[in-house]
Amino acid sequence: MTFEEYPLHIPSLKKVEKKVNDLISAFKDAKSSDEALKIIKKFNKFSDNLQTDFVIISIRYSLNTNDPVYQKAQKKVDEISPLISNVVNEWNKLLSTCKYRSDLEEKLGKYYFQMIDNALKAFDEKIIPEMIEENKLSSEYDRILGSAQINFNGEVLNLSQMGKYTTSSDRKIRHDANVAIDAWMGEHEQAIGDIYDKLVKLRHQMAIKLGYKNYIELGYLKLGRCDYDAEMVKNYRHQIAECVVPICQKLYKKQAQRLNIKFNDMAAYDYNCSFLDGNPKPAGDADYLVATATNMYDDMSSESSQFFHFMLKNHLMDLLAKPGKYPGGYMTYMPRYKAPFIFANFNGTEGDVNVLTHEVGHAFQGYLAKDIKIPEFRSPTLEACEIHSMSMEFFAWPYMKDFFKDDEKKYLYSHLESAIEFLPYGITIDEFQHWVYENPNATHNERCAKFHEIESKYTPHKIWKDTPTFAHGGYWLRQSHIFGTPFYYIDYTLAQVCALQFLVEMQKNKEKAWKKYIKLCKCGGKYPFVALLEKNHIRNPFIDGNVAKTIKPVVKILNQIGF
Repeated sequence: MTFEEYPLHIPSLKKVEKKVNDLISAFKDAKSSDEALKIIKKFNKFSDNLQTDFVIISIRYSLNTNDPVYQKAQKKVDEISPLISNVVNEWNKLLSTCKYRSDLEEKLGKYYFQMIDNALKAFDEKIIPEMIEENKLSSEYDRILGSAQINFNGEVLNLSQMGKYTTSSDRKIRHDANVAIDAWMGEHEQAIGDIYDKLVKLRHQMAIKLGYKNYIELGYLKLGRCDYDAEMVKNYRHQIAECVVPICQKLYKKQAQRLNIKFNDMAAYDYNCSFLDGNPKPAGDADYLVATATNMYDDMSSESSQFFHFMLKNHLMDLLAKPGKYPGGYMTYMPRYKAPFIFANFNGTEGDVNVLTHEVGHAFQGYLAKDIKIPEFRSPTLEACEIHSMSMEFFAWPYMKDFFKDDEKKYLYSHLESAIEFLPYGITIDEFQHWVYENPNATHNERCAKFHEIESKYTPHKIWKDTPTFAHGGYWLRQSHIFGTPFYYIDYTLAQVCALQFLVEMQKNKEKAWKKYIKLCKCGGKYPFVALLEKNHIRNPFIDGNVAKTIKPVVKILNQIGF
């Protein structure tokens, strides 16, 4: 079946409740741990089917947020998913306290039950009203961003389609493009700010109801963080600030020299362009990029070849930007069909290649782990997932000549440069979110002022010119992770530090590095993040000095490419 043939099915709350309650009754009547395990397997199959229905609705809605059929389906999911979580919570309670737990831990692993215990700490039926409202607000934010229509250069464009102009080698064009985006964000600032204010207060209320001081601990539990906490993340941010921020400032000064602009005269929009004659451009359109990627994955390994042809055959990629489509890119997974799905918004820039290789990394891991029976073990927590994607970007390096032709060297340099420069931005978003949930009653203007303060600390080169919304600290309004998945964003930076280790290892022994990567992907989510790193011999970013040890050889590689 191709994706178009996958049925759109809205789950019935009554049927879900009946099915789970029947399984609960059967589990209670189990006469042995083996019998209990069989019932767990039945629940897992049911869970996979339910998850697939939810994911298909989510994909269809993000492909066209203006379609009333998908709007209705997404609205229904937003309403019933917290109620379904309540039923599943009863199942989790039963597993957590069952008399066969020690035997089942031998069969399923202690981490399986640790995840269940964490889920129980993060949910109670008394927060269902807030969860329903939270879903609705997140979908409304998605709708607003997805419906953006910006008149520019004789076209009506969405936020993704504006990308080719914001990165233009013509300074006036990238200035005007950023001014247009800022104006659109300004027009919608109050509506988006109001959505976020409601989300923050709802989440704080949920945390208080569950007995937490604020949402931070609850947010970490929701992300499945078992072996690190906010203090460890704070110390990690300090490592980035001490080690990476000074390196980035040197890189930005070199960029200003390449652009023949005085460093003090550089505007924030100038940093979108890496070279005076323009950023590296893909050598062809979307069809060319997919054909080139097919050749690359055929050559890379038998596993990657089989996977990519599966994706092509079953139409599991939607790559072009179009009206009504949600901005950005993602990978998701439909367990019923053992099928990943890649969502992107190609706009003719180097970012198209980045997104293609990045999301393929996610999808490749999903494909390699598809036969893991326990749903919770197929995919790790989000920061580990991002290692798969970001490392794949680097494993694609030997093939960039085919993607960029004469711009290959420019691409390699700008790609690695941006990987390093992303780290300070990532900790900016994370520190901002921690402040927000420590101060849930702050006003919108106070939030913007705080973001501007943190932004100035970690990315002091940024000078916002003629963009008043961003200048007063409103850039966070377009960072969707802040709205949909609090505290997620630091995961990208943690993964980047790990992925850069793969880049360094590739330079020494590509085959050995690839085998290590395959092993990591096949591990799925059988271990929490820190344990997963230990199992796969990846340096732990939380340990003092490890960020510096990672970055030092990476800067050397960047200098060897040279610009």
